[in-house]
Amino acid sequence: MRTSRLRTVRPVLWAGWAALAAGAVLCVVGWYGVSGERFAERQLPYLASCTVPGAALIIAGAVLLGHGRSSIAAARVEELYGLLVAAEPAAADETGRAVLAPLAVSGELLMVPGGTLWHRADCPLVAGKAEAVPVDSKLVASGELGPCPICEPAEETD
Repeated sequence: MRTSRLRTVRPVLWAGWAALAAGAVLCVVGWYGVSGERFAERQLPYLASCTVPGAALIIAGAVLLGHGRSSIAAARVEELYGLLVAAEPAAADETGRAVLAPLAVSGELLMVPGGTLWHRADCPLVAGKAEAVPVDSKLVASGELGPCPICEPAEETD
């Protein structure tokens, strides 16, 4: 799916770059022609035949590049959506809502000194942190620490 969209986007990007280059060349030629003429009536043909079309090509090239890049971004979003949809669906409970497997299942509870949450030991927020210490049950009982919304540790502590 992604390669087919990119095949249609790449010519648009190449056309945008070509229009920008051609517009820049025309503007330089127009400027060179205007700079070589003393009288305004002799400068007008260079403006009409080179500078104005060159500026139009630069604008067209910028529009084509913008469109091509937004198409690439749309292709990436579609690819990510396809990966998301292709993932196995979670099991549903009796209400029809998806039930996700817990992120962490360890029974050991940890906290980070100065933090406001307590976590399971295998929670991604504290896993591998040397400063994580076992939870003080007095802090949990006083309400100074709350349960982590990621790993959802049990309410009761030892």
